[in-house]
This record gives sequence, structure tokens and C-alpha cells, in this order.
Amino acid sequence: MTNPDTRVVAVVLAAGTSSRMGEANKLLAPIDGTPLVRRVLDQVCASRVSSIIVVTGHQESAIHRALQGCDVTFTHNGRYEDGLSTSLLCGLEKVPQSALGAIICLGDMPKLKVEHIDRLVIEFGKHKSEKICVPVFDGQQGNPVVWPQKYFTEMQALTGDTGAKKLIAHHQAHVVEIDMDDDSVTQDIDTPDDLKKFQD
Repeated sequence: MTNPDTRVVAVVLAAGTSSRMGEANKLLAPIDGTPLVRRVLDQVCASRVSSIIVVTGHQESAIHRALQGCDVTFTHNGRYEDGLSTSLLCGLEKVPQSALGAIICLGDMPKLKVEHIDRLVIEFGKHKSEKICVPVFDGQQGNPVVWPQKYFTEMQALTGDTGAKKLIAHHQAHVVEIDMDDDSVTQDIDTPDDLKKFQD
């Protein structure tokens, strides 16, 4: 259930073509009987975020079906083939001005849990909603990341098949790293071999 008091909006990126997966769309691949993207959304929906925006693109109708019943706002990225940055732009355009920040979630993180999301949202609030909150496990930065509203313009100026990682490096003085207890925030699925590890 979303929490209107946090004013942190979740932007879930679910538009990609899964190019390294061959013919399959990884977001629709079943893990323990549930499509991957639905597993992620179930955790986001149970978290402290105030609302959820899902960016669709490739196989839009199938993603809608997989997320049927979820309390989310869909927005379609007609330029999804131009890379991840276009989905980020599309999602951020839908975040209301009243939001303090946005937590950018990837749709292909099978181990992500509500506890990880809530921890980041809580830490964001503790830092007066002014710091970029990045999850870390064993020294490795992961996802999702909470971004204050003031960085949205820079994020929307990104191009190509890249996320906002380079902005984290650029604004290192304003980054807070949040240590996590497990590797869930660094695990995503890009290849058939990655998927097989979670389906076995």
C-alpha cells in the first residue's frame, strides 16, 4: 500500500527490449510462477512510496496484463528503442512537482524486497530529502536509487542507453551510500544464464 506522506514517487522502468535475452522478454519470464516485472511491482506497491509510475515500451500490452490489478500509473515511452535514458525521461515527466524525490526502480531485479525500498526512502527523509541515496552491498553500488527533485532536469538531459550512474559520480559530495545486508540491490537479469540461476 502506498504512503502519501513520504512524497517519494517510484518510477519503474519496464520498457526495454531485453536485447541480450534473444527472443524472450525477461520482464515477462516466470520466476516461482510470477512474471519478473510483477515480482518487482509487488514489492514496490507494498513499500512506503507515495505513488508508482511504470514506464512501458516493448510489448506494452503484455506488461499491462502482467501488472493487472496493481495501483500504478502507466506511461508509454514511444522512443524506448533509443535506450534507457528515454525511459527515465518519460517517467520523470510524470512525477508531480509536489514530490520531494523519485526512487528509480529497474523492472528486472528478482531479489528486490520492500525492506530495501523502505530503507532507502527512510534514509532519504533523514537527510532532509536533499541527498542522492544509493544502496551498497560489499562496496558495490546498486539499485534502486532515490533522487531529489532538484536533479530531475539533469537526469532528463541524459541520452542513449544509459541511466543516471554518471550523475552519481558527478555529484559524489551529495551522495549517501546506504549499506544493505544482502546482494539483492546488485542483482539483475540481463542474459538467459542470469535468468536460469533464478528459475532453477
